[in-house]
Amino acid sequence: MAEAVGRARAVPGRTRPRGDSRTADPAPRSRTALLWALPPVAALGLFFLYPLALVVRQSLRPDTGGTSFRPYADVFASEAFRHALWTTVWLALASTAGCLVLGSLLALVIAFVPFPGAKAVARFIDVYLSFPSFLITLALLFIYGTTGILGSLRFLTTPWGVLLAEITYFTPFVMRPLLAAFGQLDTAQLEAAGSLGARAPRIVRQVILPEALPALAAGGSLVLVLCLNEFGIVLFTGAKGVTTLPMLVYGKAILESDYPGACAVAVVDVLISTGLYGLYRVVSRRAGA
Repeated sequence: MAEAVGRARAVPGRTRPRGDSRTADPAPRSRTALLWALPPVAALGLFFLYPLALVVRQSLRPDTGGTSFRPYADVFASEAFRHALWTTVWLALASTAGCLVLGSLLALVIAFVPFPGAKAVARFIDVYLSFPSFLITLALLFIYGTTGILGSLRFLTTPWGVLLAEITYFTPFVMRPLLAAFGQLDTAQLEAAGSLGARAPRIVRQVILPEALPALAAGGSLVLVLCLNEFGIVLFTGAKGVTTLPMLVYGKAILESDYPGACAVAVVDVLISTGLYGLYRVVSRRAGA
């Protein structure tokens, strides 16, 4: 009897071993996690944060020497900066609006209008996202360029040509989250709305779009950030008089050798982009993306 009781007391799980991890000191684990985190943090600082720090430092060092905010004052006072800021903002907003409208229409057709090859088109959208922006602009040159089919219009070298190129390239960035959201819709709601006599426009307006609104906002926020920093499309179109903030940085650094001014514009652009990216993350989190 005593031996049975002794064996019962020795059953694993009924008594806590002397080296139980629940009573162990958590300090060694914290030190181990810190050691594992040091290499990626050091790499991040070396390859990403350090160059940004150099840009900020250069923006505070005018050609006259010393450290001051003179480069920022000169940039903010220049007509070129104000023009570039306005051009960047209206192009980004107009491109985002165009992408939202066109992307929503195309996503609705692909998701809800049955036609042969709909799945292949949806897969092509994923492939299209990997294309570089200059490739799309290069393709448009064969249509709207000086030697293209409609070259006599000289459309691509205008701000409207840049707008068309950006809408063409960035529309799939709106379609992708919308297609994912449409795929999660409850088809029973659509069938119920149809059985009650609701027509397609009303179903889209009152059933589909409210459910897809977070995905639409997330896609629009991403496109706004990307359009704000787009450089290749503006450069490849060769549009005269279209100077965005990235083009202004390029001009000051490469053409004028004004590195403090270029860095000051770059810092302003980074601050705007970071703010918009924070908005994108908030919207994406609420959308579950």
